[in-house]
Amino acid sequence: MVPLRLFDTYERKIREFKPLKPGEVGLYACGPTVYNYAHIGNLRTYVFEDILRRVLEFNGFEVNHVVNITDVGHLTSDADTGEDKMEVGARRTGMTAWELADFYGDAFKHDLERLNARPPVTWCKATDHIEEQIEFVQDLENKGYTYRTNDGIYFNSRKLNNYGYLARLDVEGLQAGARVELGERQYVTDFALWKFSDPAKKRQMEWDSPWGTGFPGWHIECSAMSAKYLGDLFDIHCGGEDHIPIHHTNEIAQTEASKGTRLANFWMHGYFLQFDNAKMAKSSEDFIRLETLVEEGFSTLDYRYYCLTAHYRSQMSFSLESLQASSVALARLRQSAYEWGEPGEISNEYLERFVSYINDDLNMPRALAVAWEMIRSDVADDVKKATLLKFDDVLGLDIATWHPDEIEIPEDVMGLVEDRERARREKNWQRADELRDAIAKYGYIIEDTGKGPKLSR
Repeated sequence: MVPLRLFDTYERKIREFKPLKPGEVGLYACGPTVYNYAHIGNLRTYVFEDILRRVLEFNGFEVNHVVNITDVGHLTSDADTGEDKMEVGARRTGMTAWELADFYGDAFKHDLERLNARPPVTWCKATDHIEEQIEFVQDLENKGYTYRTNDGIYFNSRKLNNYGYLARLDVEGLQAGARVELGERQYVTDFALWKFSDPAKKRQMEWDSPWGTGFPGWHIECSAMSAKYLGDLFDIHCGGEDHIPIHHTNEIAQTEASKGTRLANFWMHGYFLQFDNAKMAKSSEDFIRLETLVEEGFSTLDYRYYCLTAHYRSQMSFSLESLQASSVALARLRQSAYEWGEPGEISNEYLERFVSYINDDLNMPRALAVAWEMIRSDVADDVKKATLLKFDDVLGLDIATWHPDEIEIPEDVMGLVEDRERARREKNWQRADELRDAIAKYGYIIEDTGKGPKLSR
């Protein structure tokens, strides 16, 4: 099999993937902040991560997949200012912050299920791991990487010589050109590890700590939870491209200071979905949910197919027209596979070509092109069926289980179908055509197949 090669954002190049432990892969993916529904831009990243997991498993690796749920500590500003997004969401909906987290967390998991994304081995919530986060901050404090301000405990980014390497940050330039209000922060790149509760405003989510009552910073949760479930250095850390300059940069900084590692051997990022030339943002309240597409008449797997038509490291411009094209393509693919009948032997030629593309940094557009080339070829139908089902271990389009919707056909129409079949047997083609037109007036299209006539609306 062609070796698996993946793009590592940290090294800024494609490298051959070799797990740290033979046969096993530790995979951590940044999950959602559950103050609102996920939009389809968010979900594109999770489709990419599901493809990554499926390709790893296709290559024979056992994947320990961990996804976090951020249900505290993510403030409305990435500069560690503003309110907790969970508190804002609770006010907007009338729920408690705890109810909000459960509601939108469940909605997110349901979206992943509808996209046929395999569930992680472990879901981990920030609020369930406060002790681990406090211990992590204490370790950083003991090693001299923190300082205290009036509003929290902060990480001193200047203590690291290579802070910002993941994003290739110009740290000196950022400091010189800083226009944000630093408050008591010493440098613009310093970030909160633990925030103190405002005594004048009662929070719904707060905990006692060695530094006083408060709550964890956004970044510390991922370093603490990934270390608990995957160790101080694991194979792959994923997320959206917006996490590169701040969230993932700060995760690495914390872990380098505490554990002496860069947290993950590979850092991989899915790119944005553009809408009207602007990034779709959950905080704007103007975004498209998966349910929105369903209401427009699409299936959730139409959207999954759409995501496969572009490389995960390229931005996509979303439109209903492009989604419609994906819907038509998926319908043709499913219908073809259904009509091929029982699967036979797998085509090694097409399988090898498919694998060469999925193992080339998850090149799904080229892999899809191989699938369509095979479908249009003169390969035997049963071989096509078996090979396509093998491809679907990675594509995740549920081809094997799909079948046409059952439609209830009126007795009058069935009579016309039987008359037409009789005319065809008698080679009375003019009468057969007249009956086809009569059937069409009832709103049905008849198609002649090797298994007999097939009706659809």
